[in-house]
Amino acid sequence: MQVGATMELLKPLLTDITADGLSLVGEVTAEELGLTEDDAVLRSPLAVSLDLTNIEGLVALTGVLEGTIVRDCVRCLKEYEDPLAFSVRASFIPEPKSGPRHPKRIDPRKGRAEVVDAESEEESDDQYHYQGNQLELAPMLREHVILSAPMQPLCSDDCLGLCAQCGKNLNEGPCQCPEEPLIPTFRVVQGMKPKTGGSSRS
Repeated sequence: MQVGATMELLKPLLTDITADGLSLVGEVTAEELGLTEDDAVLRSPLAVSLDLTNIEGLVALTGVLEGTIVRDCVRCLKEYEDPLAFSVRASFIPEPKSGPRHPKRIDPRKGRAEVVDAESEEESDDQYHYQGNQLELAPMLREHVILSAPMQPLCSDDCLGLCAQCGKNLNEGPCQCPEEPLIPTFRVVQGMKPKTGGSSRS
């Protein structure tokens, strides 16, 4: 079964997700994912392709997100377009009720959900909860988009950055600032005199 509407794409019903699977294909905007300008600036809606499988109320999700994000280069401070394409993998389990928990995980090889010892296996980072008969995919997708951001965004690996004196973008050409003369290492060492303290013994 394939669904393309945005509302159904981000909020699929469990009754529509069977063991045979449900495919979701469409586009989502930053607003629909709850992304702010501090999170990510999208050049256009993200293309989303997801496959979901429901096994005894435990939903396994895999898919791909593609699009373009506008980032600021940390060297030259100029905006650049960063092509975005990454895979998504997550699982959804019912919101736990009060009382002892018996978490399960999906074993795709066996095609069923199995009880897992809570002490032997911690809840993974890509596991989410749902309530009722509907999934909320927007928070999960938003999280994946934010985590896809590089630690040091660069417009290119060989970005020359800005001149430390005049601030000119050196990718656009050299500036007119005089080059600072290099101080020979031996002169620096020669100028460092050891400190002496206390009186010398006779």
